Amino acid sequence: MQAFVHFVRGFLDLGATVILPAAIFILGLFFGQKPGKAFRSGLTIGVAFVGIFLVVDLLTQNLGPAAQSMVDRLGIKLNVIDVGWPATSSIAWASMVAAFIIPLGLFVNVIMLITKTTKTMNVDIWNYWHYTFMAAVVYTVSGSVVQGLMAAVLFQIVCLKVADWTAPMVRDFYEMPGISVATGSTISYAPGIWLVKWIQNIPGLKNLHADPDRIQKHFGIFGDSMVVGLILGAVIGALAGYSIGEIIKIGISMAAVMILMPRMVKILMEGLMPVSESARQWLTKRFGEREIYIGLDAAVLLGHPSVIATALILTPITVFIAVILPGNAVLPFGDLATIPFITAFIVGAARGNLIHSVIVGTVMIALSLYMATDIAPVFTEMATAANVNMPENSSMVSSIDQGGNLVNWLIWKWFALFH
Repeated sequence: MQAFVHFVRGFLDLGATVILPAAIFILGLFFGQKPGKAFRSGLTIGVAFVGIFLVVDLLTQNLGPAAQSMVDRLGIKLNVIDVGWPATSSIAWASMVAAFIIPLGLFVNVIMLITKTTKTMNVDIWNYWHYTFMAAVVYTVSGSVVQGLMAAVLFQIVCLKVADWTAPMVRDFYEMPGISVATGSTISYAPGIWLVKWIQNIPGLKNLHADPDRIQKHFGIFGDSMVVGLILGAVIGALAGYSIGEIIKIGISMAAVMILMPRMVKILMEGLMPVSESARQWLTKRFGEREIYIGLDAAVLLGHPSVIATALILTPITVFIAVILPGNAVLPFGDLATIPFITAFIVGAARGNLIHSVIVGTVMIALSLYMATDIAPVFTEMATAANVNMPENSSMVSSIDQGGNLVNWLIWKWFALFH
């Protein structure tokens, strides 16, 4: 069993840039594409994800140090450190329940497709680590492998149903027909869609609009997405206390993120559309006009400039609200660069309106900080068992991504009632 766990972890360590192209190639062959065409689709998607994650790394390498500088300048003393999703995924795969998750997850997805309880064919196997973390949390509090696996299945079902629900928005706003997103961290923020709709009915507030197109129309070059990235990056650098040269550097880096991410997503869609069309034809031939979505990593939603702009605005806000929220003990750090992922549905529901997106994003992140604080003792126990190095000056660890994940928190609380 341990050898199998190591094999699974080794496979997943290859990352989305290897796993997704392989999955798309196999799907292409299954849906009747010629090997050459299927190979090109998979390779194109692999190249696109390399580009996407290079841009995400650029975002991470700049936001992480800037956030740390803001924290140091504010003199924040919080004893639960946000270790970020990479450490969280390592904790998840160190659990003894990890070996069961991929085969179980594939089985559940197939059964739901057959029974028409989902429309999403989730090929984002790399992000199954969210299901694994859910299983590991419940296993930690219950000592039961069966209960841990039940929790993982519940988490997956919620992810698939939310993916189905939000697919029309992904199609209409992000212009990605036939695509859905079942990434565990992103679906946790789906309730923010209802908050957006509520805000859009509040007199005065509903009339406030600030999306990239509107900003560019009114402010000319200063509304260009690249210039917006430069300005927001410079503001973050200034809040971090950087020198003039460092402020300019982080500004240009964020401008690069704003301009490069949409181009990478465009390449990804170039590879994906032939497979999506083949899948549609195959399914129509055998099951009639049945709609099936291909489930992908939430990174595909980062191509819209409103997503990155919202995330850059929310980065300092997240640090500040962590200080002022009574009862919060989590120091945001490792997961600040995941803010574009967790707010993508909110931005889509707001139709790119930065004002509504930032308001709802602030509320949802505040809730995440409270949930991450609440689960910190269990999270720390799991980290200790996985031999994760504890950060200095902290007594506990957690994360905004999964520790502050609403679905994870609710399922954990439910199982904890019986133990």
